[in-house]
Amino acid sequence: MKVFKNLYDYRELLKTSVKKEIRGKYKNSFLGVLWSFLNPLLQILVYAIVFPLIMKNNEKNYVVFLCCGLIPWTFFSTAMTRSAFTMIENGNIIKKVYFPREILPMSICISEAVNFLISTIIIIAFVLFNGLGLTTYILFYPLAFLVQFLLVLAISFVVSSITVYVRDLQHLIGVALQLLFYATPIVYNANTISGTGFEWILAINPMTYIIGAYRDIFYNQVMPDIRSLLILIVILIVICVIGYMIFNKLQKGFAEEL
Repeated sequence: MKVFKNLYDYRELLKTSVKKEIRGKYKNSFLGVLWSFLNPLLQILVYAIVFPLIMKNNEKNYVVFLCCGLIPWTFFSTAMTRSAFTMIENGNIIKKVYFPREILPMSICISEAVNFLISTIIIIAFVLFNGLGLTTYILFYPLAFLVQFLLVLAISFVVSSITVYVRDLQHLIGVALQLLFYATPIVYNANTISGTGFEWILAINPMTYIIGAYRDIFYNQVMPDIRSLLILIVILIVICVIGYMIFNKLQKGFAEEL
């Protein structure tokens, strides 16, 4: 209960920190928040050219298929990368002023979640442009979003605290994300892995189910796998608690290490 009390008592600081993260991400750039649209659009353009034309991917409405995987992945990978640096970047403040340290990784997660919600407009735009239209299954979008946010938050607690003590983790996260990108059905259909012996990799990867849910909602336009999502929520809540416990244990030495 301590974490909820801290967040309530320092709610204005959390709000200010989230605003700073959102504004600071594109500070002094000419296009500003428009990069929230341009960055994923440019990535989609590259993959939309490479995979259908060069890699001979024949997935129908591939741009929509790609959007449903790449935009959620950008949310996940960016939050992980930024969380790993947040304690070190704010080292001077941590050493001088008391405030609940968990506000720093949480502000990263919330700000990236806001950027993701904005970027979802791109998915909807491509869905409409390709003539697929929106269905009532979009009502399950908040559920998929909640699962992904819990995943991002749980991992952020762990990486943001451990990086203070093990600086090499910042570089290892970049390598791990590159490997995880190809171990997640982002640019390819999960069904193409069937019979290869690598199905277990997708099965233990939570992003497989999250991206699958987004694809069911926007691309396949069917009911997402609610059972898997609900199981993930329960698991991720437990992992969030464990992640916070690790964070709370390690934060006692932040000032000395920074």
